[in-house]
Order: sequence, then structure tokens, then C-alpha cells
Amino acid sequence: MATVLFCPVTFNLAEVTRMIEVARALDPAHRAVFLGYEPDFAHLITDAGFDYRSTEPSMSAAQREQLMRFDQGKTLRSPLTDQLVSARVDAERALIRRTEAAAVVIGSNVTSMISARAEKVPLFYAVPFALTRPQVAQTVRLGMVRGRGRIAHALDRVATSALRLAYNRLPLAPRAFGRVAKANGVPPLTTVVSLLEADHNLLTVMPWELEGYTLPAAYQRVGPIFAHIDVPMPPIVAELAERSEPLVYLGLGSSANREMVLAAASQLGTLPVNVIAPVQHYLRDDDALPPNVHVTGLLPAHRLGGLVDAAVLHGGQGTVQTACAAGIPFVGMGLQPEQVWNVDQCVRQGNALALTPKQAGTPALADAVRRLLADEGMRTAAERVRAAYAGEDGAAASARVIEKSIATRA
Repeated sequence: MATVLFCPVTFNLAEVTRMIEVARALDPAHRAVFLGYEPDFAHLITDAGFDYRSTEPSMSAAQREQLMRFDQGKTLRSPLTDQLVSARVDAERALIRRTEAAAVVIGSNVTSMISARAEKVPLFYAVPFALTRPQVAQTVRLGMVRGRGRIAHALDRVATSALRLAYNRLPLAPRAFGRVAKANGVPPLTTVVSLLEADHNLLTVMPWELEGYTLPAAYQRVGPIFAHIDVPMPPIVAELAERSEPLVYLGLGSSANREMVLAAASQLGTLPVNVIAPVQHYLRDDDALPPNVHVTGLLPAHRLGGLVDAAVLHGGQGTVQTACAAGIPFVGMGLQPEQVWNVDQCVRQGNALALTPKQAGTPALADAVRRLLADEGMRTAAERVRAAYAGEDGAAASARVIEKSIATRA
């Protein structure tokens, strides 16, 4: 038996659920232990029956907001100070030793890039392909500038070149990672890509997302991994599905914001549809939504196939993959380049439409939903994508890679 330590960012719903799926797929002979700093979605880990170690220091709401803006490229200021990074590395190293972990698995918990290497434990990163080193290096246009004309394409190439330089060469990583890494006896992390690359990078994507790309030795495709939240389906979903009006799913994950929820809901309120919206965590008590928008907490979205006719999503990989696996055509409004990539891949498959976040509160969103509901070709494409997903199990593939590494080292 070996211990596998999972370190998701516990205020990121997609990361928490992705790690839970991989932990479930491990051979029962192994022991899964989770480490996390923030409480937001930690209950999903304990609800799934896993050993969870709540750890300090956690980040304040302001620090988390700043980190989200940093992750989305909206600011160069990071809350990851020397004190915070050093304390987290110390805590992670102590837990690795205490549990005698044979592997560390992360979502985007960047301090593990230092702690796992300092303890000489293999580090596994279950990650989307977008914004990885090979994707940035080999993509001509990353969609930094949206538009279809020559000028937009030219500007996008320039922006892509600038991002490539910033990612791979410029010392733009928070300086704390260089200093703390050096203090822990590992090579300093100075570039952005150094914060996004583990010993084993497990790409949670479909085969068509890698067409035309060459993967370095440390990268391999495992396939989609998305949430299978074990909670009852709210009765309102079945009630709405039985009505004559189409049912639309509004899923904005954990990286959107209250303004986007209200904007999207206002447009969906103009349509002759019903809406099921697990967005309760974004709203205030005094927020008024249209009467056809029914708000819930988290629900088992992977079971919405056959109940929901269309979806409106923010573009996070978890929500996109859940819709794909359920055969639901969707509108995606990516908030940052990785999410834009996720949506664009589905646009190419024919099961999605892409809008910008600024269009969430405009008639463009209502028009896009009307098209989803009326276009038979999009429903056919969504069914074709669903069938392709049925043959994938990214969690099981990830578990096998981790177990093979453990066996080899043993």
C-alpha cells in the first residue's frame, strides 16, 4: 500500500472534483489523503469519504480575488508572498513526510511544485492542455484577440507571440517562488510556465484537442475528468423537464462572478424557457432574478442528459466536459484564455457557440440560446460528442499512470 497526497485548490470546484475522481479510481490498496487550505469545497472531499487535512495558512477573500485576477491575466500583482509561500511549503513538506506519500497530485496548487520536489516525491498535474508549455509554444493564434478579420488575426498573432515570450522566458513568476525554492534546495521557479509544469503532466482532454501538436516526454493524454457529485437531484429539475417549455442549464462553476450571473439570468428571463441554475453561491439575499430562473445549490450535473435542452456555461473545463458527456449543446463565455480554448474546441466540433463575457447581459446571449434550441445540427453534433466521451475515463487513466510510477519506484 502507498499513500497518494492530493493537493487541490479547495476554493476551485473543478479542481476539487477532478482530484476526487482520480482518488476514487485508485486501487483500494492505496491510501488517498487530501490537503487543502480554504474551506469552500472541502466538504465534497469528506462527503466522498476521503481523509482531508485542513491546513494553514489560508487566503483571505481579498487575496483569493487577487489570485483569480492574476490567474486570468488581469493583474501582475500576486498575493503569493514569501511568508505565504514559505509557510505552505513547510506545511506540505511536513505532511508528505508524516504520511510517507509516494506521489503528490495537484490541480493548480503551485506551492506543491516546490514541496514535492524538495521531498523528492513524483509530482503529477492533472491539467487542461490550454496554456501548457507545448500548447503555448506550438499555437500560432491563442485567441487573445477575438475576431474573424485580418486585423484581428494579425493582432492575435502579435498577442500570442507576446504571451509566449512572457510565459517561457521572462521572470514573471511571483518572486517568492524563486526565493522559497532556493531556500528549500530546489531550482528556482521564475517563469510562468515553471509554475504550470510538473514531473508528469496528465492532459485531461479529448484526442481532437491535440491534433497537430507534439507532446514533450513529460506530457501524456489521459482524457476528460469531470465531477460526479454524489448528491440527490433537486426535485425541481424533473418538474421543469416535464413542462412544455425547453429547460436551460446555467452553470458558471466557481470562477465566474455575481455580475455575470445576474447578467445572464436577465437575458434568459426574456426567453420562453425554464432555467435551472446552481449559482446560489454567487448571489446575495436581496438579488431578484426572473421568475423562470430557478436557483439551486450544487447538483449532479453529469445526470442532466435527457433532462436539459441547452446550457449556458462560463467555459471552465469541468462544466464544458460535463455538458459534452451529457450530450447538451451549449453557449460558452470564456473568462480567460484557457476557458476560451475549451469553448472554441467545442465550437469546432459543432456542439457549442462562443460569446464573450461582456455579451452575457446582451441580446446576443438570448439569440444564441434560441439557436441552440432550434438548430438540429447542433443537437446532432452534441450527440456525436457524447458518444465519443462515453469511451473515455480520464480518472482511471490518471490512476494507472500514478500507480505505475509508484510501482516502478518501489
